[in-house]
Amino acid sequence: MSEISEQVPEPKQEPKEEKVPEKDPLWQRIFFSPVIRHKSSAQKIAYIGITTALCIVTNFFEIKLIDTQFSFTILMSMLTGILIGPLYGAFSAFLGDAIGFIAHPNNIYMPWIGLSVAMMAVIAGLLMRLPLHFKGSMYVKLAIACLLVVVVCSVGINTTGMYLYYTNVGFTSRSLGLIQEHFGGNTMFFTYALVRLIFMGQLLNNVVNFALLFAILPTLRAIKPLHIDL
Repeated sequence: MSEISEQVPEPKQEPKEEKVPEKDPLWQRIFFSPVIRHKSSAQKIAYIGITTALCIVTNFFEIKLIDTQFSFTILMSMLTGILIGPLYGAFSAFLGDAIGFIAHPNNIYMPWIGLSVAMMAVIAGLLMRLPLHFKGSMYVKLAIACLLVVVVCSVGINTTGMYLYYTNVGFTSRSLGLIQEHFGGNTMFFTYALVRLIFMGQLLNNVVNFALLFAILPTLRAIKPLHIDL
């Protein structure tokens, strides 16, 4: 008589729980862009090198229309802060300005310009990484960033630096002519700031850069590998 062996059922294996990656702390999400946050040191250096190179190129490329000189330094500095974060972006923008001057020296190096472009990257990078998400939030944050760039960088840093410099070495004939024409020759900071921003076209240059930024950012946001979640 053959024995009938009973098959012992194997114990059921509990499904393994998938580990959900921990969310990065808020300060990391604000100060370090997801584009390079978890990249290796070599990859971070590569990203900084690319953005620095683009900043150098924009320092060379200028368009003169009548008496107004247009450049894309503001656009690239703000984009750098948005793409790789405010800290790396500031370093990249400042380095791009310094190397751009060394490669193509123009009169005298003015360090406040480097400080200004670095602050543009900081302002754009910080504001655009704030965890505020509602319909149109990207454009609201970008508009606030542009306003701060005008107040802090164009007026607070650049215009102040230029005014102190020209107060010591003497204003250019063009500046003096415009100040004389519109303000009776009064060379106070307020009158110089108005002349530089309005009559010399600096404010118009800002507006052109901001308009390009508003046009370009949605396209960059659609590029998935960039991880631009604004």
